[in-house]
Amino acid sequence: MSEASLEQPVIRHRRADRRSGLVAASIIGAALLAGISTAQAQKLTVWSGYPEMEPFYRHVADGMKAKFPKLDVSIEAIPLREHEKRVALALASGGNNSALVIELNAASAARYANNDLLPKAPANVAAFVSDTANFSDFFRDRASVGGTVYGVPLFRGQVSLFYNLDMFKAAGLSKPPATMDEYNTYAEKLTQRDASGKATVSGWSLRLSGGGQGVAEKFWINLFQFGGSILTQTADGKWKSTLANEAGRKALKQYLINIHKTKTVTPEMPADAEAFERGQTAMFIRESWVIGDIAKKAPTLAYATAPLPRGSMSVPVNLYVSAKGAEADAAWAFALAADEPENQLWMLKNVGWLPNRAGLDTTAITSSVPAFSAFVSNPKGYELFAVPAIDVSDEVLTRVAAKLVAAFADAKLADDDKAIDALLLASETEINEILKREGMLGK
Repeated sequence: MSEASLEQPVIRHRRADRRSGLVAASIIGAALLAGISTAQAQKLTVWSGYPEMEPFYRHVADGMKAKFPKLDVSIEAIPLREHEKRVALALASGGNNSALVIELNAASAARYANNDLLPKAPANVAAFVSDTANFSDFFRDRASVGGTVYGVPLFRGQVSLFYNLDMFKAAGLSKPPATMDEYNTYAEKLTQRDASGKATVSGWSLRLSGGGQGVAEKFWINLFQFGGSILTQTADGKWKSTLANEAGRKALKQYLINIHKTKTVTPEMPADAEAFERGQTAMFIRESWVIGDIAKKAPTLAYATAPLPRGSMSVPVNLYVSAKGAEADAAWAFALAADEPENQLWMLKNVGWLPNRAGLDTTAITSSVPAFSAFVSNPKGYELFAVPAIDVSDEVLTRVAAKLVAAFADAKLADDDKAIDALLLASETEINEILKREGMLGK
């Protein structure tokens, strides 16, 4: 199966019938909430891996008070890696006795569902998620395992280019880069150096270190622009690595050239959103939450956003429930309330994460904050893809990241295509051995 298979089905943003769809969706959501009357005297806890989501969950809980005045919601939003450890310990031990609403990305949740550590969604929730008026097939499938709904789609991490308008103007650049070759030439023009030639402001902040999965995901996004993929679904429904090819070589070489040849970025330089907000990098690729972060930390920063040349990774995050009986009713009621159109738009405007609900009219938000347009108004044919929701995705990305971080530090690789190909082949072989071990290696 072609590389595009990983990205199927491509999300097609609907513009027609938004208003009628919104009204219908609201009616459906209200009916579902009204049917869960036992939620009115329950306690539940929301676990999140994104601290910036705490106000959103508080907003949802406050909005439920009219219908559920006795519902007590505790919100615990902590950094993602700590959240992942907390969820793993709680679900694997089975020792948690409280009603939990758990925020998880689809790939991580799949392994818990496959091991019966997460319950299936009740029939009314499954029907809500499966209704195409509420969610596209892309999000329904990523809230499901083996065709069974386990979660409620909430938001997605989707990236675009952020670029500093003042730095672009000073470099004589009037528009964002449109090809990966232009990313290289733009990075050279935008890099600011001291008298010795050492870069003081990076032209393009690349993810070179940090959390394992993040390094691999960011590399995968660049790889996708060259037509490549780390994992590709095969015709038999299984998976194989397709990393060792021309696209893989181009993607890795682009990193190496920027680090070691043109020296537009180094592992030691400030990076990511913080560097962008402080004027320490001219452009970088990141999710929409950065818009809200800039508004708080660098409100006078002159910047814009732009879509990537081919498309973007989309990391769907869903709400799952770990509870029984009436407590489960309260937890599912909360998950459904989080998907009410008003709440989804509130999340976009105030937090910056992209809502997954279909039929939302975001015009008012994009009019007041144009930076959101690159995320919610994608060009025709723009493709979104997701990390496969299979048990070994985390392990695969961690292994790939380890090899990438080592490669980024090897200056000799920048001039040695054969060595790059050998490294990619070794990584591809390692991934396929993992898939074979789990009985998931495709033909």
